[in-house]
Amino acid sequence: MKAIRTGATPSTLDALSYLDIDDATAPEAGEITVDIKASSLNYHDYAVVKGMIPTAEGRIPMSDGAGVVTAVGDGVTEFAVGDHVVSTFFPDWLDGEPPQTAFRRVPGDGIDGYAREAITAPTHWFTRAPAGFSHAEAATLTCAGLTAWRALFVDYALKPGDTVLVQGTGGVSIFALQFAKAAGATVIATSSSDEKLERVKALGADHLINYKEVEAWGPKALEITGGRGVDCVVEIGGAGTLDQSMLATRVGGHVALIGVLAGFAGPVQTALLFSKNLTVQGLTVGSRKMQQDMIAAIEANGIRPEISDTFALENLAEAFRHQESGGHFGKIAIEV
Repeated sequence: MKAIRTGATPSTLDALSYLDIDDATAPEAGEITVDIKASSLNYHDYAVVKGMIPTAEGRIPMSDGAGVVTAVGDGVTEFAVGDHVVSTFFPDWLDGEPPQTAFRRVPGDGIDGYAREAITAPTHWFTRAPAGFSHAEAATLTCAGLTAWRALFVDYALKPGDTVLVQGTGGVSIFALQFAKAAGATVIATSSSDEKLERVKALGADHLINYKEVEAWGPKALEITGGRGVDCVVEIGGAGTLDQSMLATRVGGHVALIGVLAGFAGPVQTALLFSKNLTVQGLTVGSRKMQQDMIAAIEANGIRPEISDTFALENLAEAFRHQESGGHFGKIAIEV
């Protein structure tokens, strides 16, 4: 079967190889075989294939995988042949607190991922996909969807009437917008593109800020909320945007610290942090149980992912270059 592998460490896009590997083995007890039909791009995957996250030479990248169960091992009752399933980001984190091994065994990073045509794995590596979703839609949930879900409903208890600020128009931010609106929240969206701001407005965003035109967007969010501040910020920028996020947040508010797009490290205004009694919560995706809860909510509310571009597996490097350009809106999907 076909797969993508990284080259020598550190990885580069030019070194990605599309090649033949051994077929998936027959499932043993407690395992299933899944024909992978789709994946989707995340910044984490980009960091792997660009060599920013060190991985073993010849790693199969991609944390997200969705497809069809083609065989089941002895004792498997959760899935049957023909079921549509989607992978979990942390195969070892089923519920509760994450185990120590979780962060060392992320598919596409610590272990081989889903840039391949099939895989045999334990049943708990997957959950069912939402009813009626295409494989590409399901593949957007593993990382981006679940990260947004945890930010709003696990680490913070979003409720109707709350105000949420989302940064940019990538996968996590668009999911956060959709989830927040489904929960009855007001959403402030930021972007450097007026065109993309019009698209998030069409998805339900209540207030728009072009951060190129309004560099002090934190105080602008305070103004929009009548000086109170937002209840929760979905912070995907990192060090370069954290100060503005804290300025935007109400006293006692929550900042879900997810990404590093605007910097890996930098000074923190500790006086602002404690004077406003803020909670700044770092998070990395979530557990299998969180994913199951999210899928139930998606089905109940009719939420569908935003996919702007689709590439074939053999063109994975091209897909990442498109991601680099920033021209996408929501998610970029890979057809396997």
